Amino acid sequence: MSSTDETLEKDSAITDEAVAIAAPARTELSVHSDGPTGAMAEMLKGAPDKPLEKTLVEGTVIGKSKMAVYVDIPPFGTGIIFGREYLNARNIIKEINTGDAISAKVVTPEGEGGYIELSLQEAKQAIVWAEAKQAIDTNATFNLAIKNANRGGLMVEWQGLDGFIPASQLKPEHYPKVADGDKDKIAEELRKLITQSLTVYLISADPKEGKLIFSEKELGSKSRKEIVSKYTLGDVVEGEVTGVVDFGVFVKIEEGFEGLVHISEVDWSLVENLREMFHPGDKIKAKIIEVKDDKVSLSVKALKRNPWLDAEGKYKKGDTVKGVVIRHNKHGALVSIEEGVAGLVHISEFISEDELRQKLELGKTYALTINIFDPKNQKMTMLFGEKKISAPGAATEMEQPKTK
Repeated sequence: MSSTDETLEKDSAITDEAVAIAAPARTELSVHSDGPTGAMAEMLKGAPDKPLEKTLVEGTVIGKSKMAVYVDIPPFGTGIIFGREYLNARNIIKEINTGDAISAKVVTPEGEGGYIELSLQEAKQAIVWAEAKQAIDTNATFNLAIKNANRGGLMVEWQGLDGFIPASQLKPEHYPKVADGDKDKIAEELRKLITQSLTVYLISADPKEGKLIFSEKELGSKSRKEIVSKYTLGDVVEGEVTGVVDFGVFVKIEEGFEGLVHISEVDWSLVENLREMFHPGDKIKAKIIEVKDDKVSLSVKALKRNPWLDAEGKYKKGDTVKGVVIRHNKHGALVSIEEGVAGLVHISEFISEDELRQKLELGKTYALTINIFDPKNQKMTMLFGEKKISAPGAATEMEQPKTK
């Protein structure tokens, strides 16, 4: 065990002093051997023993120790913030005092010593993302200072989260006016806005990817809901590319309203650089694949034939194929056997990541054996080299991963 882990384990242990602080709240309802009576018994009759994992709870801070905070959470009992959750939220905890009311997220309903293990950091994030959704629904505006800039737009901060204003979402007076479209000149113009404040509103909030997208543009006389209500799932629309960022392409569907083509919805093949494929002013067609929270998500690849449909009749488990390595990631190597059809050679096939990269070099072609082939879900895994695959359900020695 490393010295860091030993310190964490030692510091996160529940001290006798802390237990003494928290104990009254845990034993308050057990003074009488027969349990609570009267109105209290009726109130608790339908109450669950413990809150559900990942739910938000509210309580009162009843004690603090060196590496733990104790919270009374009626009617469930006592919660604890300790260990890594304490470290993650130490800046928040500094401002908390005994008697303060707080919100926290349940990590483990039944933790060590019977305490409900809590997270302040996750609770704060959940609350902020909920506020972001409400801001989108109400078209709330914010005056935010520009922290930084790149060729795609401006970086801001909202509620402790990083946000982005694509250049395409700036008002005409702030949009970089560069005649030849030189990206470096665009970035130079955008950097002039650093430290200035702009009045913006949220147009997209994605907690999974941790992305907040803002716009400075006016929506006009129509509300966002009125505009979105005209479009339905599956509609094919034509629009103009107004901005290209690392994660997608913004497309103006009509005046004052844009949709986003996420990078994963651009093509069936792997897309490395969106800026080489799209430029502001390009006219493109896309299919609406989601209408949610007054915004639409678009797909360009949905208008192209799915290559997996053709692959379904050409390949099966056990086939030996030739594939080109197109990417390495933490899971292994992504290998394409034809345009738009790629599968993973898992890292467990190799002793180490270095060996994988040596034996499966980017851009080179290798013989592989299909191990899993699921065209309906566009999923395929392959084994390195030519190997004999037994019937489904019977694993062969060759299919077993090597021990690292």
